[in-house]
Amino acid sequence: MQSKAVKGVMWSAIDKFAVQFGQFSVSILLARILLPEDFGLIGMLAVFIAISQTFIESGLGTGLIQRQERTKVDFSTLFVFNLVVSTLIYSVLFFSAPYIASFFKQPQLVALLRVLSLNLFIIAFSIVQRTQLTIILDFKSIAKSNVVGVIFGGISGVVAAMNGYGVWSLVYQILVGSFASCIVLWFLSNWKPSFVFSKKSFQSLFNFGSKLLIAGLYAQLLNNVYNIFLGKFYPTSTLGYYTRAKNFADISSGTISSILQQVTFPLLASVQNDKEKVVFVYSKMIRLSAFVIIPMMTLIALLSKPIVLVLLTDKWISLIPLLQWMVFARIFLPMSVINLSLLNAIGRSDLFLKVDLSKFPLTVIALIITLPLGVKAMIIGHVITSALSFIINAYLPGKFYGYGPLHQLKDMMPIFGITIIMAGFVFITTYIVEGFLLQLLLGILVGLVSYLSICKLFKLRELSESWELLSRLFTERSTPIK
Repeated sequence: MQSKAVKGVMWSAIDKFAVQFGQFSVSILLARILLPEDFGLIGMLAVFIAISQTFIESGLGTGLIQRQERTKVDFSTLFVFNLVVSTLIYSVLFFSAPYIASFFKQPQLVALLRVLSLNLFIIAFSIVQRTQLTIILDFKSIAKSNVVGVIFGGISGVVAAMNGYGVWSLVYQILVGSFASCIVLWFLSNWKPSFVFSKKSFQSLFNFGSKLLIAGLYAQLLNNVYNIFLGKFYPTSTLGYYTRAKNFADISSGTISSILQQVTFPLLASVQNDKEKVVFVYSKMIRLSAFVIIPMMTLIALLSKPIVLVLLTDKWISLIPLLQWMVFARIFLPMSVINLSLLNAIGRSDLFLKVDLSKFPLTVIALIITLPLGVKAMIIGHVITSALSFIINAYLPGKFYGYGPLHQLKDMMPIFGITIIMAGFVFITTYIVEGFLLQLLLGILVGLVSYLSICKLFKLRELSESWELLSRLFTERSTPIK
């Protein structure tokens, strides 16, 4: 199991970083060709697509991962359920498209939503394969499918944009990428559909997954609620700036969170009956994620101006102050993911739901206060609610295992302190150096060197643990995962 876990971390990391790097590169090319308004239009549809995908995924796949024993009937039941639900949801979106377009006062959203929603069928056809590969920790196959999807989707999107297809370029990118990824998953997975549906199996999976479904719907609504209000009350370009700021922040924080969620959940689920092992994995993941994410997000904030002007050109200059704040709204995300993954891993999806719902009043209050003040104020409000949400997320796991928010923050304090010193070096460097490209390159170099040097000087244990993990990733003998 330890060998599988190490390989799982390695291939999940390769997958996420390769995919994020690919998507990031494509997004830069598209942003240089397209207008902020084009990204704003897709941002208006994001909440509807995200909620629809959550219905299809429904938590049943997670229920299969959490189980200790699974049958062919369980997988087939999940497959049939996905096909039925995707058909129903697509029908709802197809006929509601005119009303959504009317709400945002954007007539072209009708065709955009009807075509983009076809992605739901592609997702439905690939969930079982992803679930099966996740259970056996075969993240190598998942990585292959994702990378192929990024390559084909990226090429189609950029070619379409260069030929003047505008916002449709983003639609083609999503659909082609998903389809290519799905084909690879079917090719690499040994599972074949039997179209058998078991009511007993469904009820068993749904008892666990229903809480995750509600939590997932709530999380997606919460994650995209700003898109709705910005799209309704502000110019389309403003939403475009907001979605790009969110995209940049998620390149780092979202990638780390995704890796941790994909690997930590099945790993914790496999040792859920051994409290000592759970605490060891849980606390170590919290510290290592903080070790990476805190300096990374701080560095992005410090270098946001050269990042935007060098990569996206000055037509995106309004993005700079939004990005500076958005990265801090995502700084606690990886640690929150680990805390919530622990609840799912021990089979307490009911508590996962309660924890998630308890954060709703914070978002509502922040939105009411900041909406009239502008998009920057809304993101600052998001920073505050994210910090409070981390404390809420860490409370119950801390209660069960003695590693709560105060203990976690205490472990992070040395990292915060070293990051502040690093920030001073980077600030001085960018102040002295002229030229945005040089500021960007030297800022990254000075930030990386100073952070690692100070960690070594103070003998920070996370530095040696990270090095040990990296060494194991690259020296672990390759053995097939069965």
